[in-house]
Amino acid sequence: MAGISSLGIGSGVLNSDLVEQLVAAERKPATDRLNFNQQRAEALISAYGTLRSAITELRLPMRQLSSPDNLKSFSATTSNDDIAVSVDSTKASRGSYTVKVDSLAQAQSLASGSFEDKDSTAIGSGTLTLNVAGETKSIVIDSSNNTLQGLAGAINEAGLGATAGIIDTGDGYRLVMSAEETGTDNAISITVSDSDGSLDDGMGLSKFAFDSQNQNLTETVAAKDAKVQVNGIAITRPTNSIENVIDGLTFEVAEEGATSVVKVEQDTGAVADRVQAFVDKFNALQQTIDGLAGFNAETGQGGLLSGDATVRNIQSQLRNVLTRVVPGLENASVRTLADVGITTDYKTGGLSFDRETFEKKLKSSPDDVTALFAEQGRATDPQVEFVRSGLNTEPGDYAIEITQAATQGRLQSANVGSGDVTINTDNDDLTFEVDGSTSVSIKLTAGTYTREALAEEIQTQLNSSAGLSAKGQSVKVEFDGGTGTFNFTSNKYGSESNVSLTKVDTNSSSELGLSVATGTVGQDVAGTIGGRAASGDGQVLYLEGSGSGPAGLQVRVTGETTGSRGSITFVEGIGERTVNLVTDILGADGVLESRTDGLQTELERIAEDRAALEERMTSYQERLVSQFSAADSLIAQLNNTRDYISQQLAALAPNNSSDN
Repeated sequence: MAGISSLGIGSGVLNSDLVEQLVAAERKPATDRLNFNQQRAEALISAYGTLRSAITELRLPMRQLSSPDNLKSFSATTSNDDIAVSVDSTKASRGSYTVKVDSLAQAQSLASGSFEDKDSTAIGSGTLTLNVAGETKSIVIDSSNNTLQGLAGAINEAGLGATAGIIDTGDGYRLVMSAEETGTDNAISITVSDSDGSLDDGMGLSKFAFDSQNQNLTETVAAKDAKVQVNGIAITRPTNSIENVIDGLTFEVAEEGATSVVKVEQDTGAVADRVQAFVDKFNALQQTIDGLAGFNAETGQGGLLSGDATVRNIQSQLRNVLTRVVPGLENASVRTLADVGITTDYKTGGLSFDRETFEKKLKSSPDDVTALFAEQGRATDPQVEFVRSGLNTEPGDYAIEITQAATQGRLQSANVGSGDVTINTDNDDLTFEVDGSTSVSIKLTAGTYTREALAEEIQTQLNSSAGLSAKGQSVKVEFDGGTGTFNFTSNKYGSESNVSLTKVDTNSSSELGLSVATGTVGQDVAGTIGGRAASGDGQVLYLEGSGSGPAGLQVRVTGETTGSRGSITFVEGIGERTVNLVTDILGADGVLESRTDGLQTELERIAEDRAALEERMTSYQERLVSQFSAADSLIAQLNNTRDYISQQLAALAPNNSSDN
């Protein structure tokens, strides 16, 4: 019997098209179910992503409101544009000030005499020692640079706060030098060691001397400090930017003789704008939630997240934070958002903001409004100051107990009496080490001083140290007439605070009582917060961030009193709590991440189910083909048998006819 070469040949019915139709019919219910589940999971992931974005948008305005500084906005006005003013709201307070400019700060400029050529005319040889703002550097002038251009280049390369250039006057060339910074402390001093041995002959390198004894350069612009009067009090500063006169204010003066009235007022409108930004973002979040989880009564349909427990949980947590009385403010004039004009619309779930009510409350009760939004520590002792909290710090009252007050590092000299002293080249150099990190050398001005006046001279020289200023360090110098000693005290508190003398001049010890010596190191504050042993860093007493209750709390304790220092009430405002809540919701362990991870797992499972379905359909198709092939073969055999019988019957038919 002939074999079957193609499916359906034997039956004419059991062909490949029928197999494909049967496989498709078997696949369709499972495919439809998988498609539906995949589309739903992807739609839910997209919906949670949209919700995540809306919640993220809420974090920025609440982070701004969680900072006390952003709730203390101030603005300043000036009656004269020649006296501009900028405000640091973290330090400013209301006030009115009259500012008068007596003189502007200037940077010193010096000019040499005229030279025939800048590149070839020799100017002499020797050593120039430049001193600018207490810093010195020596420049060797020899055959490699003994021209005006060579000298200018050497000065510029010194990097000492002074620049030099060459001017062609038409009748010759002149060297000009300028201090980079304004003020008398930045004046340029040039001491010359001339190779010809004379500083008075007006020849060679001595032409460039400019110090207390020889002034062979021409001072074209004198170094000057800015001098202003603030409410009649004379103020001197090295620049035309007048800082550290009134907390939070910086004056920029531009015209001598100018007078201005500066008024500083609380800018409640700027704070209200920040609150409005929060309200707008919250309402946008509420609209997003309504779109995703709301129910349309007209169509009878709900959003994709309608009835979703995750959404309900998020709404419940936000509502709890925004509507409750802030712990610690139970007896305050401001306890809830409603007290400052922020109310909930029961129909939409959104917030309404009454700016006028808010601004009135901010003016009348600024501390309570600040505590409503931002974290705040309220100490019963005026010498205890809240610094910051930790992630685990819980609102509450915590007792402060001090066992050791913080102290400053100090150095005391020997007692050499109270008579006048003369400063000369044998006792004018001193080198201090401050706080174990900064070495500063000073040179005292020659002259005869009382002990008190000498203390002021040392103080002046230390105050002019750029190295100390750059690190925010300083040393207080005093003379104690009772003990006949000089006292040097670091402005820093704690175990890193100290003042030492590391180098003195030949007669400093015998004449001034100042010898190489290491000072007494300061002590860190020690004590407890809320009954728990705390660590000290200078005047800051702090608890580690682990645990609960006051964990992570930091306070600054000033004064020398030990024992009980009252208590501090930590208030965690709505802004801080909302930021923490949003961070938890959006975090790696948050509800949104957990829900999204679950949906991603579901998509992976769907992909696995699709692969398994394909394997099952492939096996099903092979089984059908096998069964159809067998049936087709049988039908072909039957067909062949039929044909054979038909042929045999047909062959017998004539014989039957002839017999009749």
